[in-house]
This record gives sequence, C-alpha cells and structure tokens, in this order.
Amino acid sequence: MKLKVPPVAVFLVAVLLLAAGHWLLPGLSLSLPGQVSAALLFGLAGIVPGLQAVIEFIARKTTVNPMEPEKATTLVTDGIYRFSRNPMYLGLLCLLLAFALFWGTLTVIVVVPLFVWYMTEFQIKPEEDSLRQVFGSEYEAYLSDVRRWI
Repeated sequence: MKLKVPPVAVFLVAVLLLAAGHWLLPGLSLSLPGQVSAALLFGLAGIVPGLQAVIEFIARKTTVNPMEPEKATTLVTDGIYRFSRNPMYLGLLCLLLAFALFWGTLTVIVVVPLFVWYMTEFQIKPEEDSLRQVFGSEYEAYLSDVRRWI
C-alpha cells in the first residue's frame, strides 16, 4: 500500500471538519424540515452495508484489515459485494453524509468530495493493486462487473 492512514482515521478527520464547519461557521448551516430524519436514514444506510461487508469477510475467514489487503485469502464477490466493491467505504460515506445532514453544515460540499477523492486515490486504488496481485484474472473480472462505489 502506498499510504498507511487507516480509513476510519480519514473518516474521523472528515467528521471533525464537518463539525468544525458547523460550530465555527454557523452562517454556513441550514435547517430544513426532515433534516434529522434524513440524517438517521443516511446513518442507517451507512451502518447496514458496512456491517454486512464485515460479516461477509468474517464468514469467509479473510482479513477485514484495510491496511493489509495482500493478506486476503478469499475474494468476496457475493452478498453486498455484488453491488459495490467497497461497501465498507460506502458505509463511511453515508455516515459522513448523516453527520452533515444532522448538523446542516454546507461544508459538506467540500468535505465529502475530498473524502471520496482521498479514499479513492490513497486507499481504494492501492487496495485494488494489491488484490490484482493476489487474485489475478478473477479480480480483473470482478473489477469489470462491479462498480467501485455504487
């Protein structure tokens, strides 16, 4: 892997940036009807696929550690992985959107694209390179069949 920043740490930094935007730039916040309900839905949309993904990995006795994809022993392509190659990161993205909605912060228009860009460039692409080496043509076929995010 090119960088060794755990995805959860990247997520927490993004949440802190959203929180800072909410508290330090209150003029960049909105209050909309249904905002909290939408935040709860996005939170649920983040937790469910993230947990499903972890359960899929544990059931197949392969590593869940995103810092060591080369230790993967099984290529998981069914379950939630039929729809997204990165449901754990998609779950983090949904949770990030949930925080943004809950706080009503407009800093979301900067923080979320940066999160997606960073995760894609410095976590997902290096993971893909490692998994290509481990699983070869089987992984290449999976790459062509399933989208990176959604």
